[in-house]
Amino acid sequence: MESALRERPAADVQAVALKAFSRIADAWSLTAREAAALADMSESTWKRARKPGYSGDLTRDQMLRLSALVGLYKSLELYFNPPVARQWVKLPNRGPEFDGQRPLDAMIRGGLPKILRVRTYVDALRGGM
Repeated sequence: MESALRERPAADVQAVALKAFSRIADAWSLTAREAAALADMSESTWKRARKPGYSGDLTRDQMLRLSALVGLYKSLELYFNPPVARQWVKLPNRGPEFDGQRPLDAMIRGGLPKILRVRTYVDALRGGM
């Protein structure tokens, strides 16, 4: 009983993170392949993970990715008007983190370190640094 109680909060946090990222993937109009790559999972796992009641475990890396992506989404929504905030990850960007590529592609290629740098970059744009 006691171990089940200790595990439950982690499962709840994981479920909330997956639900939040699923909504973000929809808001950003990500393909299943793009969303899965950002979350560092296969497309088939992503399709299962976005359904309520997913019982798989996320790695620490995956949870950090989802947390950083939720933070990035919030920062974009605060900094840009809604249409731009939702499109920003798919727009070519000449900022120092992107070299003309889309932030989405940079984050997929660069993994968690790049996702964290992009989040920091957007936070700095909006004066959060």
